[in-house]
Amino acid sequence: MTKRILLALLCPILFVIPYAPAWAEPDPSGITWDQLTPKEQRILQPLKETWDQLPPARQERMTKGADRWAGMTTEQRQQTRERFQRWKQVPSEQKERIRQRFQRFRQLPTEKRRMLRQRRQWFKSLPPERRQELRQQWRKMSPEKRRELQQQGRKMTPEKRRQLRRGPGSDRPHKRPLKRPPPHRPNRGR
Repeated sequence: MTKRILLALLCPILFVIPYAPAWAEPDPSGITWDQLTPKEQRILQPLKETWDQLPPARQERMTKGADRWAGMTTEQRQQTRERFQRWKQVPSEQKERIRQRFQRFRQLPTEKRRMLRQRRQWFKSLPPERRQELRQQWRKMSPEKRRELQQQGRKMTPEKRRQLRRGPGSDRPHKRPLKRPPPHRPNRGR
């Protein structure tokens, strides 16, 4: 009798198990408008009428973007709007080149991407006049000279690179600021 009850309980489960992986997969039809949170709906309101026609991958990106937007400060939102306006002015051929370059960047090894981000950060930290000067020098170089300079940079020691970044005339060793010891705090009542 208990075998029959056990079999009766296990049979439905055995028939359901093969279909379980399908339940775990994301819905290929995408995200419905009603599945969005009220905040996401408010942010994505201009897309309401066409939301169901968007590909699921695009819906996912738009939802993530809406979540990022919701977490931004007013200043960050303004900067994003300005960047978007500039992006709209970029010719489509240039946009395509930018997208291709970004795809190549994403395929680089993690360490190489980290190094490129650091270099970009260093460049952005320079005064605007120095950045402009470096851009002009780069544009005036022949492609052969650019490749030669890049090869030299790859062979350079980190110390030599730091020296070059500090600019001409700084042959003296780089001095790091001394760390101050923490202030003395007497042990009160312990």
